[in-house]
Amino acid sequence: MKVIALLTLSVTLICQGYGNSLDSCQGRCGYGTDNNFSCQCNTSCERFGDCCADYASQCKAGARSCKGRCDEKYNSQNKCHCNSKCGQHNNCCNDYTDLCESDAGGGSSVITDADIKSVSEVLYALDSNKATASELIIDPQALVHNSQTSSQTDLSSRPFFRYVDGALLSRPTYAAFLAVLDNYLRMTGQAEVFGPQQLTEQKTFIKEAMSNTELGRELFAFLYTKGVYASEEEFLHDLKMMWFGLYSRYNGKMDSSGFEHIFAGEIKGGKVSGFHNWIQFYRLEKRGQLNYYSHSFNGPWTTFPDVMGMQFKWDGYFKQVGSAVIGCSPEFDFALYSLCYITRPGKQCRLSLGGKELIIQTYTWDKTSYGNGKKFIASAFPSTP
Repeated sequence: MKVIALLTLSVTLICQGYGNSLDSCQGRCGYGTDNNFSCQCNTSCERFGDCCADYASQCKAGARSCKGRCDEKYNSQNKCHCNSKCGQHNNCCNDYTDLCESDAGGGSSVITDADIKSVSEVLYALDSNKATASELIIDPQALVHNSQTSSQTDLSSRPFFRYVDGALLSRPTYAAFLAVLDNYLRMTGQAEVFGPQQLTEQKTFIKEAMSNTELGRELFAFLYTKGVYASEEEFLHDLKMMWFGLYSRYNGKMDSSGFEHIFAGEIKGGKVSGFHNWIQFYRLEKRGQLNYYSHSFNGPWTTFPDVMGMQFKWDGYFKQVGSAVIGCSPEFDFALYSLCYITRPGKQCRLSLGGKELIIQTYTWDKTSYGNGKKFIASAFPSTP
């Protein structure tokens, strides 16, 4: 049965356009445990004996990748190098150009990891709409080991959310976000059809989140100075396309988008797919449609926003690890995923929030495109190192 399940998972990931191999650490070094893969690429895998075969060569000292090594000092013990002089000596790692020299989004300036960490700290400081301890109270209850996330056992008798202040959810960006969440059919294979009102709600949310908040304006200013976008109009139009543009996950139907997958969640192959937003979680739990089981990781933050990986059932459909940034505003969630997808599409994106690192893994939808060959968002989700 395990062999059949693994083959099914492999086919599912290939069909979804996720290019990562199930048995490779390429592009996954340091990433937290992900049960969508058959092996792991973090420091814990050695202890639990579930490392990928190429873990040592890809992730350990002397690895042949520039992941996290751009502009490092020369070290004779390394098998290949990731500094500006490696080209002269013909000893660069194979992914040096892709990871250390590429410019994000076709802009005129290289966007470095340090740039991304710096602007993410600014966005973190500007999230004035995030929940306070008096506006949001959670009850995490059961903490399970990574090996227990597939058990589908309800270990938490109480809801995850103990209290959410209704006034928080009535703020403009929250209200605009909630209006969009109502527009989707969760089953893949069912075509999404948007009328004038739904299309207006999409535009309203982008405007409220990105034009009417200091946080959103800061994100645009950063990307503008890096040459990614020539105007705010171009920026907002690109967000509309990459997030809300439709594509087919099943049976040729225009049934999915980045926004639906990541924020609203979908059902595919009898399981919950995507679903990485705390507001949608609360909304469904309050309605009695979602049953919280446990959590398998909790970030280092002691105030909101925090990051957690949760197990739950949505009307009988199970989610093994649904990670989400808890207590942030909709504009903060949207800005972080957008920043990472625009600057590190299909890769790990390392952010800094309050001095603590957050990783967001993004995936591109490679089957169809928009504009001049641009890729839609397939998925994105947070984890801690």
